[in-house]
Amino acid sequence: MFEFTDLRDELALYLNEEQVTAVANAYLYAAKAHKGQKRRTGEDYITHPLAVARILCDMRMDHESIMAAMLHDVLEDTTVSKSMLASQFGPAVAELVDGVSKLTQIKFENRVEAQAENFRKMLLAMSRDIRVILVKLADRLHNMRTLGVMPVEKRRRIARETLEIYAPIANRLGMNNFRIEFEDLGFSTLFPLRSRTLKESIRKARGNRKEIMRMIETTLRQGLQKHNFPPDAVRGREKHLYSIYKKMRHKHVAFSQIMDFYAFRILVDDVDSCYRALGLIHQLYKPVPGRFKDYIAIPKANGYQSLHTTLFGPYGVPIEIQIRTHEMHHMAEQGIAAHWLYKTPESSITEAQASARTWLKNLLDMQKSAGNSVEFMQNVKIDLFPDEVYVFTPKGDIMELPAGATVVDFAYAVHTDVGNHCIAARVDRQSAPLSTILENGQTVEIDRDKEAMPNPAWLSFVVSGKARSNIRHFLKNQQRTESIVLGQRLLNAALADHQLSTENISPLAIQHLLHELSLQSFDELLADIGMGNRTGVLVARRLRELQGAKLSPTTALKTPSATSPLVIKGTEGMMINFATCCWPIPGDPIVGVIGSGQGLTIHMEGCKELNAIRRQTEKFVPVCWEEGMIGTFQVKLFIETLNQRGVLATITSTIAESANINSIQSQDKDEHYSLVTLIISVQNRVHLAHIMRRLRTIKTITKITRAH
Repeated sequence: MFEFTDLRDELALYLNEEQVTAVANAYLYAAKAHKGQKRRTGEDYITHPLAVARILCDMRMDHESIMAAMLHDVLEDTTVSKSMLASQFGPAVAELVDGVSKLTQIKFENRVEAQAENFRKMLLAMSRDIRVILVKLADRLHNMRTLGVMPVEKRRRIARETLEIYAPIANRLGMNNFRIEFEDLGFSTLFPLRSRTLKESIRKARGNRKEIMRMIETTLRQGLQKHNFPPDAVRGREKHLYSIYKKMRHKHVAFSQIMDFYAFRILVDDVDSCYRALGLIHQLYKPVPGRFKDYIAIPKANGYQSLHTTLFGPYGVPIEIQIRTHEMHHMAEQGIAAHWLYKTPESSITEAQASARTWLKNLLDMQKSAGNSVEFMQNVKIDLFPDEVYVFTPKGDIMELPAGATVVDFAYAVHTDVGNHCIAARVDRQSAPLSTILENGQTVEIDRDKEAMPNPAWLSFVVSGKARSNIRHFLKNQQRTESIVLGQRLLNAALADHQLSTENISPLAIQHLLHELSLQSFDELLADIGMGNRTGVLVARRLRELQGAKLSPTTALKTPSATSPLVIKGTEGMMINFATCCWPIPGDPIVGVIGSGQGLTIHMEGCKELNAIRRQTEKFVPVCWEEGMIGTFQVKLFIETLNQRGVLATITSTIAESANINSIQSQDKDEHYSLVTLIISVQNRVHLAHIMRRLRTIKTITKITRAH
């Protein structure tokens, strides 16, 4: 019990006697469970839970969190079960411990999948009780402090995971102390030589800067003291190691340029004093235009509040100043853990805690739409952004978005339905494309249409995890619906050879086949056929075998003819694609080719790309164009022309009279001739022939060919 004595004295400063006793019982239970186990350092294993509990105690966390810290490894490393913990210490503590514990009983294919699934489990546990992440962060912090005894590869893996996941989470929860220590420890583990070199450079630079630092600090202090601010209000502020390294990497600047900045923090008693202090220091040194940020009026997403300004100091050196209250400073360091109040009325919840709850709600929405744990983890990584942009709704509400966010990100931030059905936008009352990158202070209005759907192209420019996961979720569902429809058409075409259709196959035959293929539903089978993962011909053959009974003549008459081709309308969606090797258009003789996971691809019958698979007859599907179809289809043209001024303009204007030009490229063949490659939109072969006849009237054109 000796190891627990110091912690017990510390706990007694803010917990009552009954709560301290409960923590002591948890310590004794953990010590017994871990008896005989050692850490790599050679110490008894119980020293680790004790150290984690001490970190949480320093944050003044409640007794259940401290108990969970004591017990956080018993489910993974001992024979203790969750039900045993619940009966001994209550369901709340058992849930906390389970939330922190890894999924050790499941075998994963690789480390990435295991990491992602454990991460998802932890975040879902956070949504039920946010103290889970505080225990986990304290656990990770102590592991990082004692990382030196681990094998090099494991050390580097843990350090990288800390920098990629846990440091950003600490930042997102406003826990600056944790973030800085995570980053510096992770940096020194991953890049030991760079870390040592930077430390030495900072030590030397600090010595060279002492005099000018002292001069600026004295000027600031005296200027504020004249207006009754306390002398200790001004403090020098150190840039931490990893932030210097990141700035050097991202901004491609030398160490000397980073250290040209002199940083100070001014701590005052109330918000009014923050703005008064700002005015006073702007009288002492001139502010740098565009470098003022008011995070008091508009706090950061993690609840951080402060005034930031940059000044022109003596000898032209920039001075970075942060002005905040003592309360804001405590919040900036501790974040969500500041003034921890668990299960209190909403009015008692801090800004950081309210922000964290909103973030967790968004995570739950993302989790529901993510395809798997790895995708979910990637979306969360995207959302753990370091910078924010603040824009306004038409009603004046402030929306926080990641830096680089677009109109589509804004639409999804408002509501998933707004994002799914957005068609146009106005930014500051001016029409703007959906890909427009938003800036601070802009007002954004979204136009919607119930018939509109997300565009796959949006994935190339959205930056928020919520937008990305919702777009992917919608497209997956749309793709599945379209693949089921296509699969049914392909299966019916194959069943026609046996004078059958999906409507008159017996349910018993279908159930038997689903059991053979380990599928849950007939829709799943149809989707597989539509995606090209199964061949309709083979499925039809097996269904015919299972059908057993012969059909009556009247039933046979209702089935489609064995020679009936699949009718192509051109509006089927994502599961029917038009090949970009031969660019088929209505009027061309065509054939369909099933590709695994790609659905049906339409080629021209004589396409050279098909030569390699001609013998794989099961991949070919007879298809034809719908009569009188209306639509636009892309086709590629090669135009050989003399090198003369204005030729390109003549070609484009001739085509533009009756068709859209999607892309155009021109390159010299030799000093006399050029080759112009165009992709244009046409309705059919007749339309294309009309355009080509018009082009042949241009005297400088020597040859026109169509890509096949």
